[in-house]
Amino acid sequence: MTLDVRYDECLVVRQYSEVTASVNKKRRGARLEDKENERVHLKGGEQMSTKDDLASIVGESNVSDALEDLVGYSCDLSMHPPAMADAVVRPVTSEEILGVINWANRKNIPLIPVSSRTHFQGCTIPKQGGVVLDMVRMNKILEVDIYNRKVRIEAGVTWKQLTEELDKQDMRVIMPLLPHSERSVLTDWLEREVPTNTVYDYGEPMQSLEVVWPNGEIFRTGSASVKGYPEESKSKGTNPSGPGLDFYRFLQGAQGTMGIVTWLNLKIESKPKIDKILFAAIDDLGRAQEFLYRILPRRIGQEVLLLNNVELATILADKWPDDFEKLRATLPAWTLIVVVSGLVRRPEEKVAYEMEFLGEVLRNEFKDVVLTDNLPGFPGIGKKFMSLVRKPWPKEVYWKNQWQGAAHSLFFIAKPSATPLYVKIVKEIAEAHEYALEDLGMYIQPIEHNRACHMEFNFFYDPKSASEKALIKSLSIAAAKELLNNGAFFTRPYGDLAAINYERAAGYTSALKRVKKLFDPNNIMNPGNLCF
Repeated sequence: MTLDVRYDECLVVRQYSEVTASVNKKRRGARLEDKENERVHLKGGEQMSTKDDLASIVGESNVSDALEDLVGYSCDLSMHPPAMADAVVRPVTSEEILGVINWANRKNIPLIPVSSRTHFQGCTIPKQGGVVLDMVRMNKILEVDIYNRKVRIEAGVTWKQLTEELDKQDMRVIMPLLPHSERSVLTDWLEREVPTNTVYDYGEPMQSLEVVWPNGEIFRTGSASVKGYPEESKSKGTNPSGPGLDFYRFLQGAQGTMGIVTWLNLKIESKPKIDKILFAAIDDLGRAQEFLYRILPRRIGQEVLLLNNVELATILADKWPDDFEKLRATLPAWTLIVVVSGLVRRPEEKVAYEMEFLGEVLRNEFKDVVLTDNLPGFPGIGKKFMSLVRKPWPKEVYWKNQWQGAAHSLFFIAKPSATPLYVKIVKEIAEAHEYALEDLGMYIQPIEHNRACHMEFNFFYDPKSASEKALIKSLSIAAAKELLNNGAFFTRPYGDLAAINYERAAGYTSALKRVKKLFDPNNIMNPGNLCF
């Protein structure tokens, strides 16, 4: 299979009969029961198959309708039910993508764009059948521009690939918390993943990009839209906006429903010369947020985050389950992690300034917050965490799946001052559903200098247990509704959350559908997601 989807992780063995028994029953049009027989249509008076059509665009070796290939795209690491595509096509240029899109429009066949090897939210499952458009072959790092601190990458470039290449040039990319090494970098930033680094204005790490709209147009955003970019233009493509509208906003959080992004300009930074990691044991979450309100607007720290004992134990454990159980039982309720760094210019002075400021604030205003270079009782934790935080997850099994096999993440944007309330709400609902509170993972990521934060709850479960999956699903929906009632902002509503969010915003939903109609008049692009 093209995707790095292990049978045990995706539970293909369990789902295989479920998938094959329901092939195309939820799809557009009829399909023959025998997988060896293909859907046919008339072209120039002769019978041609879907596979033949696509092969004429991308080459015969880059199209497959073999069951063993399609199974890998039928499910992911989420709780979403499986569904089978009719074929998979692997283009390598924007022109080939355009050819596939034009063909899909003529035939009214859904296209499901895929640029990652691993998926967590069900948004690439072919819910209405159709053709998976996998950009695995589009995996080139096109340009590393150190002077302008940007890199241009194709859609299939993974976190492992990009971080290793930038490391050779003493550069780094700002990244979310421990992304899967085989995840597409482009996918994560289009999906608004939140970076651990708060000091830069990295609420938007994306710059300009190229998109093939489902209406059959190739379009470039921002300063990459000027004539001759990149070969014959002085523009470096570093401005994500203009001229005119910020078209890239249509693509963020769209879950592949608005167009297919082929390449992206992304901000990069020099690797720090000095790093000093600090820890504080936190019992009072509200007090910790007051401390962050004090330091982050002053741009103190590089990576800054809060992890509860379950989440941090899941990350740090080596020997399972012994290390995990010991860490979970002994780590503080919350751990605040602050990384102070000296960059290329005068690194010692920068670290000294930030440490002096932190010391002054702690002495004069937050004597109850003890920030040290090692968490008491956990020798070596700083070195170990620093070895992880600026790289993709290094192990074969993803960190969220190490403990019980799977994790369902419920995340949203919140006011930092409201985080204690949201913890209380989720714990009460978890208790009502008889979910053990000592199993609940929690992660808080300040953003925009602590003007807001990303808040995430992780519910760990056994993916082979239907009863556990049902419990987690019910718990998650109940929690999401109550969180919404109390001001939580779900900027990435996947699956069941989409309906919950969109039914509360009828005017917004109506406008979104009108925009979708302009770019995708035949609704071929990943139908079944969001409100489409």
